[in-house]
Amino acid sequence: MPKKILIVDDSTVMRMTVSSVLKESGYEVVEAENGQVALEKAVQTTIDLIICDVNMPVMDGLTFARQIKMEPDYRFVPIIMLTTVTGQSEMEAGKAAGVKAWMVKPFDKVKLLGAVSKLLG
Repeated sequence: MPKKILIVDDSTVMRMTVSSVLKESGYEVVEAENGQVALEKAVQTTIDLIICDVNMPVMDGLTFARQIKMEPDYRFVPIIMLTTVTGQSEMEAGKAAGVKAWMVKPFDKVKLLGAVSKLLG
């Protein structure tokens, strides 16, 4: 059974791009346009890994990371932040929220797949 990855980004193009890369590598993908929708989708299914942007309307990525980590089923699910945000304070806030990797857009396909593979074990 393929691993299921949740992509959370307000950019439709970014979601489609990341989704395409992951599907080509055999992963199942669920998409959400903001943290609130992602929380709703996560409780309806089992997600193995999350790739999330920081800056989004309704609920930003750091708030989403903190919220999802409060769910018992998601306490140990790895999160990769894929974002344009490069500030040290945001990265530290991400780490405190349980984020396992921080990647900057535009992303390198090989590096993203490497991080996904490593975090999924």
